[in-house]
Amino acid sequence: MQTSKPITVHGQPIAGGKFPLICTPLVGRTFEKIMAELDVVLPKKPDVLEWRVDFFEQIGDSAAVIAAAQAIKNKAVEIPLLFTRRSTLEGGEKISLNEGQVIAMYTAVCESKSIDLIDYEMANDPANIAQVRTIAKANDIQLVLSFHNFSYTPGLETLAAKFLMADQLGADVAKVAVMPRNLDDVLTLLTATHEASKKLRIPLISLSMGPFGSLTRLFGWTFGSALTFAVGAASSAPGQVPIEDLNTVLEILQKSMGVK
Repeated sequence: MQTSKPITVHGQPIAGGKFPLICTPLVGRTFEKIMAELDVVLPKKPDVLEWRVDFFEQIGDSAAVIAAAQAIKNKAVEIPLLFTRRSTLEGGEKISLNEGQVIAMYTAVCESKSIDLIDYEMANDPANIAQVRTIAKANDIQLVLSFHNFSYTPGLETLAAKFLMADQLGADVAKVAVMPRNLDDVLTLLTATHEASKKLRIPLISLSMGPFGSLTRLFGWTFGSALTFAVGAASSAPGQVPIEDLNTVLEILQKSMGVK
C-alpha cells in the first residue's frame, strides 16, 4: 500500500515511521496565544507541529521569532517543528518583510536550531531557493519545497511537474496543495500523488483544500502522501478536519485495510 518514503528528521523517521503523520498548525498572532494553542494541541498528540510564522505579529523581529520557536520546541519536547512563512500569493498572511528579509529570518532561525523542518515555496527565485536549501542542510533541517494553488486544480501533467521540480531543486520533502472545483479535480490530485510517490526519491505531501478536498486529508495517505494536516486548535487552510475526527477515520480505514 505505502509507496512514499517516510519523512525523517535528524536521520530518523518521524514517529517511528508512522504513516501518515498528522500535523497540526499553530496560527497565534502573539507569543501568549501560541502558548495557549499549544496547551490545547499537545494533549491531542500530533506527530508534527507547523508554526505559521506569517500570522505572528512580531515576524519582523528575528530575536522574537527565535525565542517563540524555541519556546514551542521546549513545550512540545520531542514533536518536530515545521517552520512556515506562507506568502500571500499562496494563501498566506500579509507581512511587512520583503523576500530578502524573509531569507535573513530563515537563516537566523535555521542557525538557532530551534526548528526541524522548514517550508519554502517553489515559486520563489531559484537563487533564494538555493540559499534556503544551503542553510537548511548546514543545520540538519529538512527542506519542504511547496506549491499551493487556492484557485483551482492544475492538470495532471502540471501537478506531476511540481512534484518532480521539488525533487530536482533539492527538497527533502515535496508538497503540493490545490483547490478542487469538483470530485474530478480530487481524483486528479490523488492520481498525481500516486504516480509521484512511485517515481520521486523523496517523501511527498499532497492535499486538496476545501469541502471536496477534505477527502484527501482523510485517505490521501493511501495514494502516497506521507503527512496530513488536521485542526488542533485553529485551522490554517480550508478543509482541515479536527484531529480527533481524523484519528477516528484513520483507525477505521487502517483496520479495514489490514494496515498495521
